[in-house]
Amino acid sequence: MSRIVCHFSCGAASAVATKIILTTHPPEDVVILNAFIKEEHEDNRRFLADCERWFAHPVTVLRDDKYGASVHEVWRRKRFLANGVYGAPCSAVLKREVIDKVCLPDDIHVLGYTIEERHRMARFEKHNQTKQPLFPLIARRLSHADCLSIIERAGIELPLMYRLGFNNANCIGCCKGGEGYWNKVRRDFPDVFNIVADIQESIGPGAYLFRDRKTGVRFPLRQLDPTKGRHKEELPSCSFVCQQAEEEIELADMAESDSPLSTRESE
Repeated sequence: MSRIVCHFSCGAASAVATKIILTTHPPEDVVILNAFIKEEHEDNRRFLADCERWFAHPVTVLRDDKYGASVHEVWRRKRFLANGVYGAPCSAVLKREVIDKVCLPDDIHVLGYTIEERHRMARFEKHNQTKQPLFPLIARRLSHADCLSIIERAGIELPLMYRLGFNNANCIGCCKGGEGYWNKVRRDFPDVFNIVADIQESIGPGAYLFRDRKTGVRFPLRQLDPTKGRHKEELPSCSFVCQQAEEEIELADMAESDSPLSTRESE
């Protein structure tokens, strides 16, 4: 029997995807993996612990040794931090490679891509043709806002990054972010903004994230106009498909709590 490996990133979407898999597959077949990243907000660890209780299943935390699990160290040593054709170098080294080391050839991989991210699903399938993926959120047409709502309605406090108005809970200062995102980082986490600006300038123009729209010339973070960009804050909302997914989870949880095994364990 193939293992089912849930890639849990401490975000709402991967949490909901993991919970759905645990309600639709035997828990003994499921492995939940998380790659620790030094630059994530420390509240992500609190969220992981809360989700572990919600899952009623352990989360295995993995950590890179070569770069100290640090995004900044990857950028400094590789002298590259832009989001390239094959994604960001930090994601490849600190997440994909770390998780791949403990995976087996016949593992089934669960990814928390939402309905808005069907392009990511297509890209994953194109570049990982030897892997067996599952996309439970897309299968149920669940949006990112649906996932936020499901987490809140389960009584779990969202990671602080969401509560601050960021659209995800990944690293503070992500190289995939746009101008509005980086201006919000400048306001909320000025120390991180300056650290990344220093790394950029130590590498040179090849590490600059943005281009002047008129000239096409790349420019560093410190030259980013503080008024540029829009950062959309996504509020949780539960659609019809969100309610269906909640009912699926609740019914599975009720069945589990009523099982003879659960009764024995609680005595």
